[in-house]
Amino acid sequence: MTETRPSDLVLRAYLGLFFVYLFLPLIVMAAATFNASRFPTVTPWTGTTLQWFGELWADARMWEGLRSSILVGIAVIVLAVPIGTAAALLLDGLHGRARTLIYAAMVSPLLTPGVIIGISTLVFWNRLGVGPGLHLVVLGQTSFIAAYVMLLVLARLQRFDRSLEEAALDLGASHAQAFRRVLLPHLMPALGAAAVLAFFQSFENFNTTIFLRGVDNTVTVYIASKVRTGLTPAVNALGLILIVLTIIGAVIYEVLRRREARAEAAARRRAAEAERAE
Repeated sequence: MTETRPSDLVLRAYLGLFFVYLFLPLIVMAAATFNASRFPTVTPWTGTTLQWFGELWADARMWEGLRSSILVGIAVIVLAVPIGTAAALLLDGLHGRARTLIYAAMVSPLLTPGVIIGISTLVFWNRLGVGPGLHLVVLGQTSFIAAYVMLLVLARLQRFDRSLEEAALDLGASHAQAFRRVLLPHLMPALGAAAVLAFFQSFENFNTTIFLRGVDNTVTVYIASKVRTGLTPAVNALGLILIVLTIIGAVIYEVLRRREARAEAAARRRAAEAERAE
């Protein structure tokens, strides 16, 4: 029988506290969705109800803001993923001081407060005659979300075997064909993760969006306005729905990932058995 070391107990206690800290607010928020109290809380519990889902369904401005957030998130993906990927490819081919300077320039938006990015984007485009709106929200968010994409793709590029690309060129492939058939498949996991990260960074953004939205609303801006005018558990209902959808998406991704891993393992076994048979 193995003894449990004190360090193992400390590690387990730390992990337990970490998961409690992580999930307890979500559990409280989900529970408040079913409380009949008009204030989003679990104490006092005034009765169990589903009325807040009905109020959420009837809140046209909430759905309009959600629609705007989704459209902005998709537009940010369309812009940020190619820009970040191009920056990563550029950095991967540079060395020395030029790489350091360009890397610092690309990462600097991540270190800049969202308020500064929002105001500077608004002032810049106003001077060019472009007014605020969702189009400026997309441009402002892309200016820093592209850096997240660059970091993810750059990390993936560090694990790429350049000899594969050189072999494709030696066999007569053009640079475009080598990129499309050799490098791009290697980058696909990073590009998928970057697209998901870009969407969620855009969806939850408030500091930049508030200065650039004009008369349009995103869901985060609308919820912030509800805090001032009177928050109801309908917001909790929306949060619960988003959490459930996220969990379902994560489960589907994990099932597909494991299925793909099993298929790859089976293909490797068949290849090994074929080699032994020869």
